Amino acid sequence: MASLDTFGAKTQLRVGDASYEIFKINKVKGHERLPYSLKILLENLLRTEDGANITADHIRQLGAWEPTADPSVEIQFTPARVLMQDFTGVPCVVDLATMREAVRDLGGDPTKVNPLAPAELVIDHSVIADLFGREDAFQRNVELEYERNKERYQFLRWGQTAFNEFKVVPPGTGIVHQVNIEYLARTVMERNGQAYPDTVVGTDSHTTMVNGLGVVGWGVGGIEAEAAMLGQPVSMLIPRVVGFKLSGEMPAGTTATDLVLTITEMLRRHGVVGKFVEFYGPGVSAVPLANRATIGNMSPEYGSTVAIFPIDAETVRYLELTGRDPQQVALVEAYAKEQGLWHDPSAEPDYSERLELDLGSIEPSLAGPKRPQDRVPLGNAKTLFRAALTDYVATDETGGDLGRGQEHGVTGHADEASAESFPASDAPANEITDPADAPRDLVTAAVGAGGRATSPIRVTGADGTEFELDHGAVVIAAITSCTNTSNPQVMIGAALLARNAVERGLARKPWVKTTLAPGSKVVMDYYERAGLTPYLEKLGFHLVGYGCTTCIGNSGPLPEEISAAVNEKDLAVVSVLSGNRNFEGRINPDVKMNYLASPPLVVAYALAGTMDIDLANEPIGEDAQGTPVFLRDIWPSSTEIQDVIASAIGAGGFSSAYADVFAGDERWRSLPTPTGDTFAWEGESTYVRKPPYFEGMRREPAPVSDIAAARVLAKLGDSVTTDHISPAGAIKPDSPAGRYLAEHGVPRHEFNSYGSRRGNHEVMIRGTFANIRLRNQLRVPSAGSAAGVALPEGGFTVNHLTGEQSTIYDAAVAYQETGIPLIVLAGKEYGSGSSRDWAAKGTMLLGVKAVIAESYERIHRSNLIGMGVLPLQFPVGETAESLGLTGTESFSVTGVTALNGGDTPRTVRVTTDTGIEFDAVVRIDTPGEADYFRHGGILQYVLRRMIG
Repeated sequence: MASLDTFGAKTQLRVGDASYEIFKINKVKGHERLPYSLKILLENLLRTEDGANITADHIRQLGAWEPTADPSVEIQFTPARVLMQDFTGVPCVVDLATMREAVRDLGGDPTKVNPLAPAELVIDHSVIADLFGREDAFQRNVELEYERNKERYQFLRWGQTAFNEFKVVPPGTGIVHQVNIEYLARTVMERNGQAYPDTVVGTDSHTTMVNGLGVVGWGVGGIEAEAAMLGQPVSMLIPRVVGFKLSGEMPAGTTATDLVLTITEMLRRHGVVGKFVEFYGPGVSAVPLANRATIGNMSPEYGSTVAIFPIDAETVRYLELTGRDPQQVALVEAYAKEQGLWHDPSAEPDYSERLELDLGSIEPSLAGPKRPQDRVPLGNAKTLFRAALTDYVATDETGGDLGRGQEHGVTGHADEASAESFPASDAPANEITDPADAPRDLVTAAVGAGGRATSPIRVTGADGTEFELDHGAVVIAAITSCTNTSNPQVMIGAALLARNAVERGLARKPWVKTTLAPGSKVVMDYYERAGLTPYLEKLGFHLVGYGCTTCIGNSGPLPEEISAAVNEKDLAVVSVLSGNRNFEGRINPDVKMNYLASPPLVVAYALAGTMDIDLANEPIGEDAQGTPVFLRDIWPSSTEIQDVIASAIGAGGFSSAYADVFAGDERWRSLPTPTGDTFAWEGESTYVRKPPYFEGMRREPAPVSDIAAARVLAKLGDSVTTDHISPAGAIKPDSPAGRYLAEHGVPRHEFNSYGSRRGNHEVMIRGTFANIRLRNQLRVPSAGSAAGVALPEGGFTVNHLTGEQSTIYDAAVAYQETGIPLIVLAGKEYGSGSSRDWAAKGTMLLGVKAVIAESYERIHRSNLIGMGVLPLQFPVGETAESLGLTGTESFSVTGVTALNGGDTPRTVRVTTDTGIEFDAVVRIDTPGEADYFRHGGILQYVLRRMIG
């Protein structure tokens, strides 16, 4: 739609032989002081001004943005494109297919349900690292992937043919965010004769990786993405923008992972949820594009909406390196300079808040054992691991020094590090400077003052190797995730470290499952060119697939003998992965402690085989002569890494890898593909089923009602993530989802994962709130205990109708059968983590009408509204505990009906049958969100507008 162009901003930009229509942001008063990211939003409003959703007043208000004010001005942002991965993308396409039928049933044209903006889906979440450490691991894992996901892939192929502007990158190609920065991202869009900034919303929270390319983009739930595909702008408040000034250069021996873990720690501590973070200053030019992408990728881990770097010469260099068309590269540079979007290192835009980091202060780091923001300096990793172990193992079970596996056996202290490539760390232990500040004495309390109470378990491996397993054994070492596999510096660094280790006669420990899952084929191309693949494979890092694998829980099973030993002794074993998420229960059901690390450190811990080692000061092993080998002895220098990058990586490798990216291999091309404008649902499919969202829907929405006599389905604590809520990982046979599949004739070995079955609401609802680490604080009434009996970890609750323990799904069904609405009580940061639409969809389908939490993460709060669930917040300073709520009460919420008059109440009244009353804050933050809630959800709102 043409802009009203109230400000006369429309003009032409000539680049080479081509001319483009653009909208000049300098026509708006105040533009020059705006941060880079808000200039992008300003252009967006100028170009989409329609006098209704986007008015001249909105544009003026953005130009007059007050940096220190609380966000209050609503704008409608229209993203240039939508990005999806297959776990979240399949339900998007399912919903669009269902919407076509709903439009038809209400007398409309089903073909109107069609993406109006480019929508691209990359299949990257389905491959599981079942096989590893062997030459045919990649081939066999892909074969298994197709066997498990044939129905889903056929459905996506139908979508690619049925919907305009919808493209699919087939399996075995790469990870969505790496494919995005290496190929899909435009930085500046050229469409219908216009040039404008590339902006994107994606169905994965790590869509922010593209921020490293100067692209404004963030993760949304699938329901928001569907609306964006259908032409609906994203309703948002003009955010606060945190300026993050960079100076200096990183020390030799540090990596992008070390940098991003430091930034994650800083920004989590500062508090940036719902804000934009923007990097500026003289240090920006010293940050390679791949490092910028790594920092952007981790934005969800510190909670910001975006974490963006402006366009500069490094952006242009990367676009050239990755084989972008020369005209496109020229357009990016010319457009950025014409619009004042080119980074000026001396500029100081207006920012709401400011932080600063000297890159020279970065030190080697990990993060864990369960949150990405819990940075661990490498020099303190052993001490802090032992302190953390007390949370996973009873103190009297860890007496004596922790075992490292029989083969380790090397002790000693390092001399002061002399190699420039791996400086020693003298940082205090995670900022604990006084023993009184520590949770306990960090070592003796963790391992016990006396002798060992339990012995390590002796294991015979599949190859006949005998070894001992103990707490702290590293059983998974995974080079995985778009976060780091897109970064040549750390990937080449890992391969060179592997080469150096092999040449010194070191080997991985036999209990370590080693996997290599790059984010694109480009990685294996430059490994081959550099001759480094054999060294990685010598240490067991064979290619297992091009996909997220371990980072999203697709680590595959541990070898049977390892799994059996871990479970027999209830060992607290460890994974080390180069990913972005290490939440409890996410990586592998046998693994309790998970650490994020750079790819070189992943290799190092595979060699060490344990977390109970000080890699900065203790030997990692011995060479053939019995000489201790330290990590610094095999750590490659930054010069060597850069030399390999210069010789092995070029535009030709990227161009070749992406030459025919949407075509797929023979497996993909030979899949039978359904046809037709509407999808022919298979009634017996256990992968793709028509969801019930539009059943009984009428042209006009029913009035919003108050909530009466609701019961508590779950009472939860702080930092409950969407991983705790949304179905993810393996499907257990004795779970409601497992029983459903068994009843439908699916054998156990074909259960697959929840992620692969996201197109089947019957499976997903049964897995909602079923994470094995979920802690529901409701207590089962007991005659022998006044307080009742605690529920076990996992998807359990108390059925208040019977007073008995039940699975959450079975209890929800019982409540629905009697017409009783449900609520959830929660603590701080409810819904943190990935942008999982099923965390909201499943909540709604279970019958939950409202959530009352202390605070929310942005994406999940928005998704709850998008599914018609009311997000409420306890009064400031109050919690469920301070109010005396136990979860046994019956709740009523009044004042919600004010929404029917077009207003959004600031608070609603919550009362219980026990006499507790309070005013809950209504977290419907914008008029657009209020519209969605009145219609019962965002999809219903879009559909009604479409046929209206």
